[in-house]
Amino acid sequence: MNVPKIEVGADSLWRHRNFRRFWSAQGVSELGDRVTELALPLIAVILLDASPTQVGVLTAVVWLPNLASLFIGAWVEQHRHKRRLMIAADLFRAAALLSIPVTYWAGALTMPQLYAVAMLTGVGDVVFSTAYPSFFAHLVTERQYLQANSKLSTTRSGSFIAGPAIAGVLVQVLSAPITICLDAASFCFSALQVNRVTSTDAEPDVGDTSLIRRARAGVSYVVRHPYLRDSLGCATTMNFFNFIGATLLVLFANRILGLSAGIIGVAFGIGASGGAVGAMCIGRLTRRFGVGRVIAFGALVFPSAIAIAAAAQGQLWVRAMALAIAEFVGGFAVMCFDIPHNSLRTIVTPDSMRSRVAGGYSTINYGIRPVGAVVGGLLADWIGVRATLLVSATGGILALQWLIRSPILRLLDLGDVQSPRATAAAAEH
Repeated sequence: MNVPKIEVGADSLWRHRNFRRFWSAQGVSELGDRVTELALPLIAVILLDASPTQVGVLTAVVWLPNLASLFIGAWVEQHRHKRRLMIAADLFRAAALLSIPVTYWAGALTMPQLYAVAMLTGVGDVVFSTAYPSFFAHLVTERQYLQANSKLSTTRSGSFIAGPAIAGVLVQVLSAPITICLDAASFCFSALQVNRVTSTDAEPDVGDTSLIRRARAGVSYVVRHPYLRDSLGCATTMNFFNFIGATLLVLFANRILGLSAGIIGVAFGIGASGGAVGAMCIGRLTRRFGVGRVIAFGALVFPSAIAIAAAAQGQLWVRAMALAIAEFVGGFAVMCFDIPHNSLRTIVTPDSMRSRVAGGYSTINYGIRPVGAVVGGLLADWIGVRATLLVSATGGILALQWLIRSPILRLLDLGDVQSPRATAAAAEH
């Protein structure tokens, strides 16, 4: 089966009202996230004079709730209305972020509060992300998965282009804490738009099974499924090494490269256009080279791109350009990995296990991120920030070993993958 074309037609998502509503929610929310991703570490680095280890801990705390994704996913799956949980998660994160400008105005902003806000927004993100797979699976049809993920990823890539540049300017003009208000507003808009979506949730298949058994079943499905097991090993390895370096990138750009908040934002924004290019080209790339090879390319190039920034020397514009090029290459490569990878995961996961599988997947895949962030901070204090970025780039290449003998590498088209839903439909006939 050929990947659906994205021009207007019977399967076009341009005519899909519910998808357009969710797409707008995701787009605005992603833009707000990019603002916070730059503003939050800048608050720590500039206003609170944080050390590399403290910056690493701050990043780690954001991702720490993912260690509980396994159980949160099992809990989420018991709820009939995943959409309502997503709305509640959006509003919860907005409230947590608004505490930063409040305490800033009161002159009481501290690192412990930043840790607390990072933790609370991380919890909201886990609830939203574990509810999302079931919501998404019934928002569009299987034939539209790649098209939908491509559009959502294109928007996300666009947020990486505009978000950092906007954040850099706003941080310099308004201050970083006040800039955080934009992300809080974006979560409110997302909640409003998701509330307007009218889609059908899958009936939760809970029965009398305990939460622990359900969580265990989600992990078991992941580690036994060849596509999920190999992709999880690959993604987890990438995330560990990538976060060793990515955690320190803003600090490196500000203190080592000597770039201002505005220049950092512009460099990140220019570099992020690589993600948009990758998202727009993914259909043609997978048709020409095959899904598996495109995923492998992304796994190889994405983590190693940070070495370009680590090697930056010379005049100010050269240093800024090196940072932008590193972001461009990494952004293009991560789209090559994420879009077909996420579509593949959606296809092979049964409706009755989507939140559990997402929770089990995230517990390992995202749960390794705080470990990488802390390791990065400690390494930077020991061997220096630049050397730590090179360790990050070199180690990330190890992710490719998970794909060398995997059936993923031989996969040419997502249409060749038999989904549990299709298998069940065939059995009924």
